[in-house]
Amino acid sequence: MSGLSYTFRMPTFLTPGRHGYSVRFSRTNPDTLAVATSQYYGLAGGGTLFFLELTQDGSSLVELQKIEWSDGLFDVSWSGCTEGLAACGAGDGGVLVCRPGCSAPLRVLRGHRGEVCSVDWPGRQVLSASWDTTVKLWDPESDSCVSTFSGHSQLVYSASFSPHSPSTFASVSGDGHLKLWSCSEQRPIAVIKAHDAEVLSCDWSGAESRLLASAGSDGLVRGWDLRSLAAPVFTLRGCERAVRRVQFCPHAPAVLAAVSYDFTTRIWDLKLGWSPLETIRHRSEFTFGLDWSSLRPRSLADCGWDSLVHVFVPRTLM
Repeated sequence: MSGLSYTFRMPTFLTPGRHGYSVRFSRTNPDTLAVATSQYYGLAGGGTLFFLELTQDGSSLVELQKIEWSDGLFDVSWSGCTEGLAACGAGDGGVLVCRPGCSAPLRVLRGHRGEVCSVDWPGRQVLSASWDTTVKLWDPESDSCVSTFSGHSQLVYSASFSPHSPSTFASVSGDGHLKLWSCSEQRPIAVIKAHDAEVLSCDWSGAESRLLASAGSDGLVRGWDLRSLAAPVFTLRGCERAVRRVQFCPHAPAVLAAVSYDFTTRIWDLKLGWSPLETIRHRSEFTFGLDWSSLRPRSLADCGWDSLVHVFVPRTLM
């Protein structure tokens, strides 16, 4: 089953002249998605944040709104406490706060000195990670930076809050490290040499409070138990190039998905072993964005440099 490809019709949206970096289902509306895109593969030009909606019969994706920006857009996260708000990371170092129905950002959080690669907004505060090697914590209501966390020696690709402890977050970097932080401390509380390569993504398990996954440019996905960080509890192989994003399925705790520069989206079920359960090949370019829907069981979205956004249920989960 690891070589499965998609031939049936699925909801797809084209972002003309824009290359996809991040896609996220709304936390409160099962039919709404946000997609962060960049012009010229993110190397030059502007960016567009698309708000999309699934049609009533679930067969199509239609545009609700788009917001143009003068620099590339590289990640997006819906607010977990204010319905309809989303934060977006920009190449000019800004964090844009946006809402469908508004033609421009409501506000722009300024403080990073490099591209913002990652944003996370599950509660009242926004977490951002940047090429400037820092992670910042923001109060979006006051437009102020609450804390700056320095500790990585290279760009920080991703930072995400723990769903089990709102004051704890993880970050991963081009320096090969996964670091755990408390929002009240300026130094990391744990440091793991996670990969012998750049670490591009991390995600917390929603079911197991001590488990998180990392993904690297070495093509590996690794699992880490916070009670024993000396070695990974699993290493998942199958991707032929860098793994750009990894995410646990919220409705099936043993299931993970990952997207790779080998143009694929892969599914693993830890209960069935460490080989891919399914490999989805519906792209002609690097795959960057990935998100499981928390409101549509087993539904997955991905996006990439081929300018396409797909929403689908993996065959092995049907």
